[in-house]
Amino acid sequence: MADLRASVPVPVIAARFHNGVAALVVDAASRIRSQTGLGTVALSGGVFQNMLLLDRAVSGLEGAGFDVLTHHRVPPNDGGISLGQAAVATARG
Repeated sequence: MADLRASVPVPVIAARFHNGVAALVVDAASRIRSQTGLGTVALSGGVFQNMLLLDRAVSGLEGAGFDVLTHHRVPPNDGGISLGQAAVATARG
């Protein structure tokens, strides 16, 4: 809100938001790695349909030495969940 009141351009505010969320993803993964030793991160969920956020998160994670898994054939949102549910139902007969 302070940025809006200060007449900061909306694209600048949006970029700061996306950069901040991506930085939080990298920070959270780094903290978890320091406690567990895990070095692979899977980015999933509807939020990662946002290509700007996805690109920034992947770049930051890879820059921090993580292996990053992302969706390629199945959407990261409810469509992927539905496909998984259909696969389980098919496997159960």
